[in-house]
Amino acid sequence: MDNRIPKRIIQTGKAVQPIRNRAMMTNVRLLNPDYEYLFFDDEQVQAFIDQEFPQYRVIFDSFQFRIQRYDFFRYLAVYHHRVSYFDLDILLASDLSDLLGFGCVFPFEGLTFSRYLRTQFKMDWEIGNYAFGASAGHPFLEAIIENCVRGQRDPSWVRPMMRGAPFLSKTEYFVLNTTGPGLVSRTLAEHPELAGTVEVLFPDDVCDVSKWNRFGEFGIHFMEGSWRARKNYVLQRLAQRWEVLKMQWLLKSSRKLGKSRGCVLEGVSGVLKEEPTSNNVQ
Repeated sequence: MDNRIPKRIIQTGKAVQPIRNRAMMTNVRLLNPDYEYLFFDDEQVQAFIDQEFPQYRVIFDSFQFRIQRYDFFRYLAVYHHRVSYFDLDILLASDLSDLLGFGCVFPFEGLTFSRYLRTQFKMDWEIGNYAFGASAGHPFLEAIIENCVRGQRDPSWVRPMMRGAPFLSKTEYFVLNTTGPGLVSRTLAEHPELAGTVEVLFPDDVCDVSKWNRFGEFGIHFMEGSWRARKNYVLQRLAQRWEVLKMQWLLKSSRKLGKSRGCVLEGVSGVLKEEPTSNNVQ
């Protein structure tokens, strides 16, 4: 079996997309004309689950939020098809040929709010799930799938990752920590034996906020966040301001560790101070 990422791209979404998304989808294809392109709309996602992973039908249907189901789908699809997955709000700046030699690639997301990652693993950062690729049956994707199922079956397993989450955005961080970047990052931290098989596209300075949510030097994630629950304007502004202030505090601690980060196997040197605990999710 070829353990490298092949020339194949997958995206998923509603059958009819707004022009902004269609433009970015076209950009992905034009920059990679020799790649096979697969698109799954809602009906095709349902058919994929029934045909390829019927054992997960009950789990798939049991997720509370639509985005959780489609997070789960992307892991299953990449695991099955060995492809590169991209959200619809990714704008590429170059082709993906430089990634073909790897077996599994994930982007750096940003620094984490999670006290569990920071204190238990000395890991102050997370990887994203808006764009990634892997060879078929890759063990890291298998571990992610297993954790999605575990979190759904055992809600208490999710609680450690919720410690430190901004209290005004509990629902969003529940999603992130059950099927999103929080879960993917936790999987990496808890499986150091797999860390050497995952190429993380770190920026040159992980504390430079302008370098977050980028697919390395290959593209930018615009973070449209259409899945997020709509709040009233005042609550939304308060939540955003609280997250900014909280992250500014955490940045001070992370900057003491330097600009670069490495494989989880090597750990992050230094001691990460825990942020103030008042109003944190427990």
